[in-house]
Amino acid sequence: MIIKAPINLDLTINSGQTSQPPWRLNEDTFSNAVTVDGKPLVFKVKQSGEYLDFNLNDEKAVSKLRYIFDLDYDLSKFYRYLDNQPELEDMSRFCNGLRLFLADDPFECVISSICSANNSIKRWTKSISLIKQKWGKQHMDYCMFPQSNVLAKAYLDDEEEFNLSDIKDIESCENNLKNCGVGYRAPYMRRASELFTLEMDLLEIFKMSYDEAFETILEVPGVGPKVADCILLYGFNFREAFPSDVWIKRIVSHLYFDGKDISVSKVREFGMEEFGKNAGYVQLYMFHYARMSGLMSKLKK
Repeated sequence: MIIKAPINLDLTINSGQTSQPPWRLNEDTFSNAVTVDGKPLVFKVKQSGEYLDFNLNDEKAVSKLRYIFDLDYDLSKFYRYLDNQPELEDMSRFCNGLRLFLADDPFECVISSICSANNSIKRWTKSISLIKQKWGKQHMDYCMFPQSNVLAKAYLDDEEEFNLSDIKDIESCENNLKNCGVGYRAPYMRRASELFTLEMDLLEIFKMSYDEAFETILEVPGVGPKVADCILLYGFNFREAFPSDVWIKRIVSHLYFDGKDISVSKVREFGMEEFGKNAGYVQLYMFHYARMSGLMSKLKK
């Protein structure tokens, strides 16, 4: 069925948002296993003009797809907002059709966001895909992301797997977090998994105010302000979040502060105050505008 909401599907899926790795691409169709009413379904979706062609007609599946790709967000209204801001007016032209790529599973977003810290998009998405293959339940030929109680029992590294399992040769150890390429983040991932298994209900965050949710997520091991805002934006759809790192700092400084050096925390505060409920989308568009317009190459120099 055709879902009439303008989107650039490829740009959205491959934009590096830390909700999840990109969906599988076969010819012109993106696909993934998605949980609907507690059961996995295979979603297949492709670009049809400026809209989406979806393989399922089920009302709940359509609703879930609309959520994941944020299809009810009014891009035209947002573009009018950008066009009225001199610093932002070129962004809709470079990023037309880019939408939030929201998490089907908020826990996957937590682990993905932790994995993304000081990491390239290519590396963290590969690591998360390996975690799904090693510990996730299989549905047809897709792997779901493992639940927190499963990941909480994962070995950290080769040495721990060798010492606590029946494997006779440490060179054969491969079912551990560090083997997925997550490096120093492995303990953070396991401790976060333990936290959401034993102490904290992740779904309660949907009911919180942004400020309460931000302070709650900061309690998760391995989560600082930038990762917390990624989790809240991509995992829980808090649009006032403004994830800020060195690149957003450079872009904001260039656009608004004549290139002056300002702290990342000040950039986050500025973004939230300046853009309000548009902050998350503005940050998303800023980053990709900088990549696609050549601004990022200029700022690297």
